Amino acid sequence: LNLTVDPEVFNSSIHGKQGYGCVQCHVDITEFPHRPLEAQTRRDVSLLYYQNCARCHQANYDATMDSVHSQAFDNGNQEAAICVDCHGYHDVSDPNEPISKSARTCERCHSTIFAEYEESVHGSALIDEGNPDVPTCIDCHGVHNVAGPSNSDFHLFSPQLCAECHADEELMAKYGISTNVFNSYVSDFHGTTVIFEQQFPGQETNKPVCIDCHGVHNMQKVDEQESLVIRENLLTTCQRCHPKAQTEFANFVIHASLASVSGEGSPKKASVVWIHRVQVVAVAVVVLSLIFFFGHTLLWLLRETHEKLRKS
Repeated sequence: LNLTVDPEVFNSSIHGKQGYGCVQCHVDITEFPHRPLEAQTRRDVSLLYYQNCARCHQANYDATMDSVHSQAFDNGNQEAAICVDCHGYHDVSDPNEPISKSARTCERCHSTIFAEYEESVHGSALIDEGNPDVPTCIDCHGVHNVAGPSNSDFHLFSPQLCAECHADEELMAKYGISTNVFNSYVSDFHGTTVIFEQQFPGQETNKPVCIDCHGVHNMQKVDEQESLVIRENLLTTCQRCHPKAQTEFANFVIHASLASVSGEGSPKKASVVWIHRVQVVAVAVVVLSLIFFFGHTLLWLLRETHEKLRKS
């Protein structure tokens, strides 16, 4: 194995600039000639030395122990990502420079998923424009404690990931997006049920979260032809959970609130008003029913008390 190290590459790395020497990582090199290296491949060399990262980066190293990468490694996949696969060996550099670097790093192993992300509304803004406001892989999946769909809670709690941006009024105002989009999801049937299930984890759930309707890595603007929630595609999206749904089913107004809809005579406005009125009537029926039954019980108790007093 050719293990030659280019001194210029190392000296321009983060470690080189900070004055670290070889033996601070290669702590087993204590004599010359060196003891024979038992590694047979470059991968063996990586696996032999990567744990030395913990000597300076213990907290980050410990965080990787709960990641999907570590779980895959523990299950026998020795190609699962370790420290040096993402950060490099002797050429360690700033992981955020350029801003798209972390996503490009993930691409090395997840090229198919990256190809979808690159064409999405988030990915195109990051890769083509260098926009720092859009989420990259690590914003959703984590950095060292990488989580994903193999983690049972990842799907259920994913709305909180979306909320980090879509509930941020200042950030959304930059792009003309209303935070009512997120707030209305939390308030509707799907969102309310998901939030309830988050309070009691471990139970089976099939209620859709943001990514079930909008897509995961292939999210598009809601008015783009490829969007899963554009009117022409919405019924197909709904039929994933409601296979018997017909055309009228997809006419339900989603993510709408009286505060975010304009146009008194528009169909959308009319639908929202109708939905609001149904909610008001439903709440009124529940409240009046409770008043009736509590009143009935109170009167019954008063009568029972009066009868007992009269007989005594």
